[in-house]
Amino acid sequence: MIKGIGHLGLIVKDMEKSLHFYCSILGLQKAFEIHDDHDKPWIVYIKVSEGQFIELFYGGAHKPQEVENQIGFHHLCLEVHDIYEMANHLKQNGITLDIEPARGKAHNLQCWAKDPDGNRIEFMQLDPASPHMNC
Repeated sequence: MIKGIGHLGLIVKDMEKSLHFYCSILGLQKAFEIHDDHDKPWIVYIKVSEGQFIELFYGGAHKPQEVENQIGFHHLCLEVHDIYEMANHLKQNGITLDIEPARGKAHNLQCWAKDPDGNRIEFMQLDPASPHMNC
């Protein structure tokens, strides 16, 4: 019955900073925008791939306090062709990596960073030996 994951929705504090990060730095494409019932900007859709989007909602004002082992959203994972190219690209654009490229327990190469609102993003290069590629 389920066809796939359609989108991930994030409420952002500063839409311009978020658009710069997701579009200018990561190279994703702003697809379209939806306005609310009063014709004010409400959501910007960023296209990740065919039929997959990141929704950026205007109006974030309060960041929840980080708690160890908090239940709920943990991270967004974006698949990349070359983890080292992505890591260098992020650094050249002023993005600090939380974790440098390394091989994870599932054999995939990964590095980690945060978006302007502190949401964790894993960048992952799939390995042919990983369970992701063999299930």
